[in-house]
Amino acid sequence: MSLYYFNFKSGLTSLDEHGTELADLPALRREAVRASREFFLTHEGTPEFWAGEPAKVWITEGPNDTGKTVLAMELCLRDVH
Repeated sequence: MSLYYFNFKSGLTSLDEHGTELADLPALRREAVRASREFFLTHEGTPEFWAGEPAKVWITEGPNDTGKTVLAMELCLRDVH
């Protein structure tokens, strides 16, 4: 088991200081999708969320965005009316 730290940015930045223990890369990928969904659903009502900046989740080996980045995902979120 390894400890991974999930960091998010979408109009605001949230850095993980506690970490999550996961067994392997497939478990890390699943947790990244699950945690991203939770973060984005929690913050999707804010104006900053839809500002057109890429939403990002990146997982590091150290707390508060320290250590090696082991996985990253980016998504552009914007209203198109």
